Amino acid sequence: MTPDRLVGALLDGRYLVEAPIASGGMSMVYRGLDIRLDRPVALKVMDARYSGDGQFLTRFQREARAIARLKDPGLVAIYDQGHDGAHPFLVMELVEGGTLRELLRERGPMPPHAVVAVLRPVLSGLGVAHHAGLVHRDIKPENVLIAEDGEVKLVDFGLVRAIAEAGITSTSVILGTAAYLSPEQVVGTPTGPRSDVYSTGIMAFELLTGTAPFRGDNALSVAHQRLDREVPPPSTMIDGVPAQFDEFIARATAIDPSERFADASEMGAEVEAIAEELALPVFRV
Repeated sequence: MTPDRLVGALLDGRYLVEAPIASGGMSMVYRGLDIRLDRPVALKVMDARYSGDGQFLTRFQREARAIARLKDPGLVAIYDQGHDGAHPFLVMELVEGGTLRELLRERGPMPPHAVVAVLRPVLSGLGVAHHAGLVHRDIKPENVLIAEDGEVKLVDFGLVRAIAEAGITSTSVILGTAAYLSPEQVVGTPTGPRSDVYSTGIMAFELLTGTAPFRGDNALSVAHQRLDREVPPPSTMIDGVPAQFDEFIARATAIDPSERFADASEMGAEVEAIAEELALPVFRV
C-alpha cells in the first residue's frame, strides 16, 4: 500500500489513518485515531523503502523505545511503534496547530521575549533527552510544533540516528538539515549534546533575525561554510537585538564544540539568566 493510499487503512488493526498532515523525505505524518482508546493520534509512517531493512527496523524500534521513556512538556509523547506490511510507523501525541517554520513564514523575526518563549520548552525537553544520553541530531523549525493553545513541543527524536546507523543515505535528509548542521556533523565526526546546542543556536539566530546565518547555491556549500566561518552576531542583521543574545548565539554556535554550552540544560539556564537580566515579560507563543 503506497502512502497516498493509506487514508482509511487500519494499521496493526488499531490505528485508523484519517488524513495527511505533513510530508518529508523519510515519512508522511497523518492524523489518526486509536480505535481501542478512542483517542486522536499522529501517525508517522516511514517510507516503504525502509520496510525491508532489518538493521533500520531494529534501530527504529530501539530509538522509539528510548524516546517513549522521556517525559517532558516540551517533547511530543511517543505512544507506540509498529510495522504494518510495507510501513514502519510511530504513534505520537497529536499536536493541533502548526510548526515553528510556518510561524516564522507568517510573522518573520521574533522579539526577544517570544524567542525565549520558544527556547524554554525546546531546551527543557532537549535537556531531559541529553540527561538520558540521547541526542536529537535534527533540530530545526520544522521539528518544533506550536499547538493552538501556545504549547511548544519538539518532535522527531532518533529518526536521523536510526537511518544513519543503518547506513541509509537520503538527499532529502541532508537538504532538510543543511542549514542547522553542526560542524562535526558536516565532517562526520562523532556527535553529542553539543551538536544539538549548535543547531539550536542556529535556530535561535533565525528566530531573532528571520534568516539563516549561512546561505549558498546548494546544501553542500551551506553546510561547509560553518567549518571556518563564525555565525555573525544577530544585532548586525537586525536592529534591537540585545548584546546578551549576541553572546548567547556566539557561545552556542562556536566552531569548537568545547567552547559551546555542554548541553541543553546549561543552554536553558543561560536563557533564563538573560530573561531575568532583561526583565523580559512572560509570553505565550
